[in-house]
Amino acid sequence: NIFTWQPSYFSDLDETLPTVLQVFNNILHKCGLQCEGASAEPQKLEERVNVTPGNMPLQELKDIVLYLCDTCTTLWAFLDVFPLACQTFRKHEFCYRLASFYELAIPELESAIKKRHYEDNSVFADLWRRISHSRKKMIEAFHILINQVCLQPILE
Repeated sequence: NIFTWQPSYFSDLDETLPTVLQVFNNILHKCGLQCEGASAEPQKLEERVNVTPGNMPLQELKDIVLYLCDTCTTLWAFLDVFPLACQTFRKHEFCYRLASFYELAIPELESAIKKRHYEDNSVFADLWRRISHSRKKMIEAFHILINQVCLQPILE
């Protein structure tokens, strides 16, 4: 793979991971949720909004679910084809941040999708399929990370 031929890509990955983590923080922010350790800056009082996945416009909910689905699928695919990247993810406490994001965002998004009234049931079906796929890919990415960082070193 490319990392074998160009080892400096590991430093590029190291520099890129904060951006990947920021994707999850942005989703939490858009949903009116806050992740522990998500921001080093205090939130301004006038920035406080009462937007939740349950009361945001449908198009915004769709956009968030699509963004999450794309992000989780890409993350899983990358770790699946290149598990050596897991050590770099570990340095950024990615497992902790992913688990915190999952715990905060997924139940809220699932609840909002289930409770919303849809004029077209195909919209519900599509959102539910995508949030389920996102959840599955987050869990699979987490398993790859745990396997590579925790279990493989014990087995070797």
